[in-house]
Amino acid sequence: MRAVRISRPGGYDRLELKELPDVPCGPSEVAVEVRAAGVNYADSMVRMGLYKSARQFVGWPITPGFEFAGVVSERGDEVTGLDVGQRVFGVTRFGGYASRVVVPPDQLVATPPELSDAQAATFPTAYLTAWYALRELGSLRAGKRVLVHSAAGGVGGAALQIVRAGGGESVGVVRGQHKVDLARQLGANHVIDKGSTDLWPAVVAVAPQGFDIALDPNGAETLMASYRHLRPAGRLIIYGFATLLERGRGRPNWLKLIAGYYRTPRFNPLKMTNSNKSVMAFNLSYLFDRKEAFAEAMGELMGWLEAGQITALPVKEYALDDVARAQRDLESGTTVGKLALVS
Repeated sequence: MRAVRISRPGGYDRLELKELPDVPCGPSEVAVEVRAAGVNYADSMVRMGLYKSARQFVGWPITPGFEFAGVVSERGDEVTGLDVGQRVFGVTRFGGYASRVVVPPDQLVATPPELSDAQAATFPTAYLTAWYALRELGSLRAGKRVLVHSAAGGVGGAALQIVRAGGGESVGVVRGQHKVDLARQLGANHVIDKGSTDLWPAVVAVAPQGFDIALDPNGAETLMASYRHLRPAGRLIIYGFATLLERGRGRPNWLKLIAGYYRTPRFNPLKMTNSNKSVMAFNLSYLFDRKEAFAEAMGELMGWLEAGQITALPVKEYALDDVARAQRDLESGTTVGKLALVS
């Protein structure tokens, strides 16, 4: 099998494509011949050595990648319901940047005929993150107003569609005029380009009463302001700290990281109680034991997809051996939708 390996943390030169022995398929597992793998910001964090769960669950060397699509190439004797040759997509706790992935069958979903392999491979991480944030933590219901940062990216774009499917109203925040139209197409009721507009006065103009939910992956740059713009009983949901890293650098800027750490707001529980607001945070890589949540989420998402209430995000494709360029482009902050490595 071919796989991208990272032997130690660093820049793009640490991404090496290697020939490795096939991962064995156990009696209760399924082997998938991977045709496409999603590229996520977390994969860059893994490369830089900043992703704690990667060190905790795997260590070095490591193959990054949380999501993939392909065809079943082998199944264990105890597995039922999946056939060799069947198109599937799914999730894995690392290891997705490879030509073969072996996982339990409950981490796989049959690929709908309307999705290409690249679209299927880039579906799980973004949509599961957005679903968990909005449905599980945010208790999204019809009529709720949601602030979505990075609204033209993977999770942001998925969130806009889930808010629309759930009957809510969304305000999407993007940086760059080329991202505005996509955010509108994905369901944003209002779009703010913070590259050309003073963000928070524009937020007040479109949502003077505040938000029921704010989805924020930015870190110190926006967290406290997002919290302040919640209405009573509102929830700030955090799933990343993108502004801690310097765009285009490829390596951590330790001074920026330290400064960002100390600038990150500390929320006082007493003040939170009096203001009647909540702060929640999560990381999908620590939720692989929540099988029931995966099944519930994918069931609802597949239902929305079949009904046309949500669609796959736009995908830019790269060859597996062009992985460094894919991660560099993603880290530039200029991409829209999702990125995929294809075989």
